[in-house]
Amino acid sequence: MIYCVSVEEFGPSPTRKILKFEIVVVLALSLGQSAVYSILSFADKLTRGPLHEQTTSLNNQLSNREFFDFSYQLLDILFALVPVLLALYLMKHSTGRGVREIGFDLRTPGKDALFGAGLFLAMGLGTLGVYAAGRALGITTAISAANLGDYWWSVPVLLLSAVRHAVLEEVLMLGFLFTYAKKLNLGLWTTIFGSAVIRGSYHLYQGVGPMIGNMLMGVVFGWVYQKYGRVMPLVIAHFLLDAIGFVGYALIGPAIGIGN
Repeated sequence: MIYCVSVEEFGPSPTRKILKFEIVVVLALSLGQSAVYSILSFADKLTRGPLHEQTTSLNNQLSNREFFDFSYQLLDILFALVPVLLALYLMKHSTGRGVREIGFDLRTPGKDALFGAGLFLAMGLGTLGVYAAGRALGITTAISAANLGDYWWSVPVLLLSAVRHAVLEEVLMLGFLFTYAKKLNLGLWTTIFGSAVIRGSYHLYQGVGPMIGNMLMGVVFGWVYQKYGRVMPLVIAHFLLDAIGFVGYALIGPAIGIGN
């Protein structure tokens, strides 16, 4: 027997105050927190000197001992995804929408993969262009995208890190936030631009260029999600962007001077 649970079975429909509180809690535990630290980091960098003379390091070692570094990396990825579970639970509880309704499932893997790959190709070129322009204008730091040790597990961990970022950002910035915005009767473009601004702000620590680039990406992704109603192609596109960036840098970046 299949037992279907409706939102009414959880109790009365939540008030606007409760919905707003749930948004704040989820963001404060995840990307909203990252945005605050990112803004503070950007202010710190501005007071240290020209941005183009500074480097932002991603995927750093967490210990100088291999076993503990590996363990810390896995735990860091695992716990970073907990807010996604919280968001999905609250969304189902308060709006009745779950992973199927936001398209975070495997119902159409081939179509999602092709769509995601197409978005990756389109956004990848734009991302490189914005980064290059930011470096030329002196408003973007050099990005060192992979700084793990030379271990057998470095590439798998970088790929898992790409999965972490893709799932966390797209499920929260699109599936969760757009669902709550609709419940709060916010306008489409208010939602798209609001999500894009948050997305840009938690990349500000890399410089103005990445902030602008990610805001533009947020507008495109928000429009695509609103039009097609599935978050999975956007998760795939984001994963490919990060995976190529992280693993590509780890394998050939330092040798050819990428990030300088």
